Amino acid sequence: MTSSSVKGSVRRAVFTALAIPSLLLAPAILLAEGVSTAEWDISADRIIRYEDPSSIVAEGNIVLEKRVKLPPKTLKPKEKVTDWSTLLGEPAPKAVTAGEIDEQVKGGEQYETALRIEADWLTYDVDAKTIKAKGNVKVIGKDDTLLADEGVIRLETETGTFTEAVIKRKEDDLHLEGKAVEKTGLNTYHIADGWVITCDIEDDEKPPWSFSAADTTVKQDGYAILKHAKFNIKGVPVMYSPYLVVPVKETRQSGLLLPEISSSNAGGFSIGIPFFWAINEYTDMTFIPEFFEDRGLMSGVEFRYTLAQDSKGEIIGNYLNDDLSDGDFTSDYYTDTGYTHDNSDRYWIRGKADHGFGDGWNSRLDIDIVSDRDYLTEFKSGYTGFDDSDKRFLDTYGRGFENRTDDTRENTLKFQKSWDGMSLQGNFLVINDVREEKDDPTPLWKLPEIKFAGLVPITNTITSFKWDADYVNYYREDGVGAHRFDIRPAISTPIPLSQYLESRAELGVRNTFYVIEEYGDGDPDNDYGSTENRLLADFEMEIGSTLLREFPLSGETYSAFDHQVYPYIKYNYVTDVNQDDLPDFDDVDRVLEENKITYGVDNFFHIYSGAKERELGYLKIFQSYDFTDTNDGNFANEVVDEPFSDVTLRLAFRPTTRTYLKYETDYNVYGDGFVRHSVESSYINRRGDFFSLDYSYLEGEDVEQLNGTINAKLFYNWYAEIEVEQSLAEDETNEANVSLLYLAKCWGIEFQTKYTPEDTRFMVTFSLANLGNPFRVDM
Repeated sequence: MTSSSVKGSVRRAVFTALAIPSLLLAPAILLAEGVSTAEWDISADRIIRYEDPSSIVAEGNIVLEKRVKLPPKTLKPKEKVTDWSTLLGEPAPKAVTAGEIDEQVKGGEQYETALRIEADWLTYDVDAKTIKAKGNVKVIGKDDTLLADEGVIRLETETGTFTEAVIKRKEDDLHLEGKAVEKTGLNTYHIADGWVITCDIEDDEKPPWSFSAADTTVKQDGYAILKHAKFNIKGVPVMYSPYLVVPVKETRQSGLLLPEISSSNAGGFSIGIPFFWAINEYTDMTFIPEFFEDRGLMSGVEFRYTLAQDSKGEIIGNYLNDDLSDGDFTSDYYTDTGYTHDNSDRYWIRGKADHGFGDGWNSRLDIDIVSDRDYLTEFKSGYTGFDDSDKRFLDTYGRGFENRTDDTRENTLKFQKSWDGMSLQGNFLVINDVREEKDDPTPLWKLPEIKFAGLVPITNTITSFKWDADYVNYYREDGVGAHRFDIRPAISTPIPLSQYLESRAELGVRNTFYVIEEYGDGDPDNDYGSTENRLLADFEMEIGSTLLREFPLSGETYSAFDHQVYPYIKYNYVTDVNQDDLPDFDDVDRVLEENKITYGVDNFFHIYSGAKERELGYLKIFQSYDFTDTNDGNFANEVVDEPFSDVTLRLAFRPTTRTYLKYETDYNVYGDGFVRHSVESSYINRRGDFFSLDYSYLEGEDVEQLNGTINAKLFYNWYAEIEVEQSLAEDETNEANVSLLYLAKCWGIEFQTKYTPEDTRFMVTFSLANLGNPFRVDM
């Protein structure tokens, strides 16, 4: 046996061109993949080559890299030849020669590292194409990093066996350990006597929780299959299962989710165990069976899909044959809760979808169908309850559901397209009527409503032509409906009164035509004809001027602020037309006569930090004077002797980017004083503590409401949140939520109390990092 030593610098010794092929490349693989020696590299303190048997031994600071050549970039000519070059007399572009192409190809070769192996000692068997490594073994792949005391690696398949190994997944915060680990494929493992946690921890850190098992298999689909599994807290077993499936990827994977447990006075004990089905990359379903001790089985299903950012949808349905809802209003269930429904078939179907169809078309679908007026109040908590559903849809689609106490639930399908100053909208509206007393007339549906609006300049003038056209088919099960056509063309133009004045005038004509229909039992008081028509004209003119001044600041943070003042006066006129013979569906059917002047002043404030501008706030004050003699809003021809409107003030102030205050009020000048107040305020600091306080008051409507929210970090990892909705007018708390949350590195627990006049619930939610839905106990 002969040997030769190849020595280099302390940190690097590179094989010769003769040694590299015999060391690292398998001829069969070479022919199949077209791999060259440039795709392998090795460095070590000392490398020894043995010819019989053909093998290599490396010692000290060993780094072995397998690199994959990236495909060459597509070559493009340096200049494009066009007829314009000849016409303009430009010189012809130089042709790219074959030699230059060959030079670009050679210089453009790029590689990326596919596999990296580090160790203190390594031997390579050329014939078997295996590596044995010892001491601080590290195998770094595309997705995983494996650390071990020693191991055997098969280079052809990138598989191997390791002892005392640790596996870390880069993107999913996965940590696995085992006494014996077999790497069976790409991101797949078999582990003997090991444990797993779906959270990133330090090498010597004791996991706060973990799943341990005598035998663990990590599959390509992102699941760990554990046999004779235990759930441990700080290394102490607290739960055993002969078989357990744990998701070890954050990507969507099918499987059981953590259960949800609850208890209430009305329904008793309940438990729900959701099952998630990842149908494909774009769609999934969740089956949500929930068993209630006193009610029976509630079935639920959720379907979601995402095709693109503007094309996604979600629909959820729940059904319960409620054993408590038997219609016996003398039972404890009804007397304790005050509920009025008598149906045992109870359900809620809700969903939303957004779609972009290309060419500027967009659509919005909103579904909200409930069996009875008590359902959303009674099933308010939990994953399928009103609160969680409303929040999830609001976060995902930017719109939630109507208030849970509303007795008419709107279901809509809308289409919209905008182009060249014009817009076209279509709307279908269907009402889910859950009123306690379903008296006539029934709610109005729109089947359909079509709106077409536009604003286009008139050629070679400063005048614009605008229009608003609307058609709606009002349908109802019982009562009067109609086909209504409403169109308002108008001419709008600025008026050059002075270079210091901004002025604008608009003249419009409005025609509304009705084809009256009766549905169901009709309306016994219907005095409308088969057709009705209304024609009126309107005029509007506004004159204002903008004043602006900038004030320099000497502070380090802000350099200046400006104050923009816009005083204005506006005149509105609408002809007086008798509308008593028209049906009354919405505000289009009753257009009040107008002959009034509105005057006010708008103030805007901005602050500057160098070149950056931020809105500091605004202050708006306005009032109107009405010249009409018969305008009480009821078309009863009663003389109005109070021509001045309330003085309206709108104030917004944002002293910092984290603080906001908005105040609105109306003041009656005829002795009633302030008739309306509205306050919205919020503050959030750098560490995330949040405070908000909202107040509203409306005279004559018996409305005085105070809502407040506090979310603050207490100490260490403890957080508290308090939400209160208090009706000052009725001296009653509408809703109050108090939460205490502990957030650790890899887990969290929340204690929450929810109070409403109908019910009080206590909920405990336990969450583990990267394991999908939390475990929730609701009492």
